[in-house]
Amino acid sequence: MKTITTMRAAGAVLVMAALLGGCQKKDDGVGAGPAETAGRKIDQASERAGQELNQASRQASEQMSEAAKDTSQKLDRAAGEASQKFNQATETAGRKLEQAGEKMQQKAAEREAAK
Repeated sequence: MKTITTMRAAGAVLVMAALLGGCQKKDDGVGAGPAETAGRKIDQASERAGQELNQASRQASEQMSEAAKDTSQKLDRAAGEASQKFNQATETAGRKLEQAGEKMQQKAAEREAAK
């Protein structure tokens, strides 16, 4: 999660740098010195890097959403299975309790008949 946040922050910085670099008057490139040419290349590279970083961030976000969805589905299935097993255990305990109650009534009836 920190990686995505860091990637987004770095992308935002690069995009801001590219936008600020683009605020200056554009020349046709005639008579541009080596420093100005290098500056333009740096601007272009930072803009490309910002776009690539944004794309990587979107892809990572999509992958995390897909993983969360998959985990949620697995948890739902596990909860359903646990619920079924709990219901089965409850039914089994109920039957055994009924059997014990019937035996108690039978013994009580036998004692009453023996009196």
